[in-house]
Amino acid sequence: MELELTDLTKKFGELTAVDHISLTMTSGVYGLLGVNGAGKTTLMRMLCTLLKPTCGSITCNGKDIFKMDGGYRKLLGYLPQDFGFYPEFTVQDYLLYISSIKGIRPAAAKKRTRELLAQVGLAKAANKKMKKLSGGMKRRAGIAQAMLNNPRILILDEPTVGLDPNERIRFRNLISELSEDRLVLLSTHIVSDIEYIANEIWLMKDGALVHRGTLDETIASMPETVWKCAAEHSMVPALTKKYKVSNLKSEDGHVELRIISPKRPAPDAEPVRPALEDVFLYYFGETMDDEPDIDSPSGGPNRTLFFR
Repeated sequence: MELELTDLTKKFGELTAVDHISLTMTSGVYGLLGVNGAGKTTLMRMLCTLLKPTCGSITCNGKDIFKMDGGYRKLLGYLPQDFGFYPEFTVQDYLLYISSIKGIRPAAAKKRTRELLAQVGLAKAANKKMKKLSGGMKRRAGIAQAMLNNPRILILDEPTVGLDPNERIRFRNLISELSEDRLVLLSTHIVSDIEYIANEIWLMKDGALVHRGTLDETIASMPETVWKCAAEHSMVPALTKKYKVSNLKSEDGHVELRIISPKRPAPDAEPVRPALEDVFLYYFGETMDDEPDIDSPSGGPNRTLFFR
């Protein structure tokens, strides 16, 4: 299975949401990382044929996905950030209903539904109404509906939004399990969602891919150093104003800071091993000095103050 994007671009008027992206995907997990508004959802909607590109192309095994029509959609499973469901349906009825929409025969649909309910940990909730499910259970039901046709391509848009840490871990493990012999593209602005499961990480900013590579390659792409230092509480405002600070921790009357800077930010600062969270801040964060342009429709060059 191979998806190839060539000079893929999508414009909405004068706004370029996806900016001349070219790449090739095969089996494995691809993590698409960026702040809200980076163009991730627009890219994914084009990959799902829900939006047509302004220019460029997407091919699946050499064939244009928009010309493949239903043939491509049979290969595709999609979980949007907000997926629709009838609240009065039970989980089982919901999956059987989606199966009918996907053209799966009733006998096969019932068997597949039982398998998926067990796989996503919802077997005991099969007869529970969708409206009664927790946020994490709804997302698992969403994964199940995306997997009904046993897709070769699985596209997940912000799949862990609103989930607690335990649900997020369960979700990551499930995605890792489902990724065998499949192409999985997962978009998020939460670093931990992809740090341990993505074979390749894409960093997307202002519609363009600013970097792509393995976890180690992505961390190595940051040219600045990560420093660890201690400071008095009174010094913290000046440091956060001048530097990108990925972490603050109060300890015994002082504050321990994790700072990204090309130069040593304080006399006692020591270099430490960078993490993907530091890389996220380097590419997408800003210091307090980076004031947004209030006349800009996007709110300035970067709307993220500190990584969350």
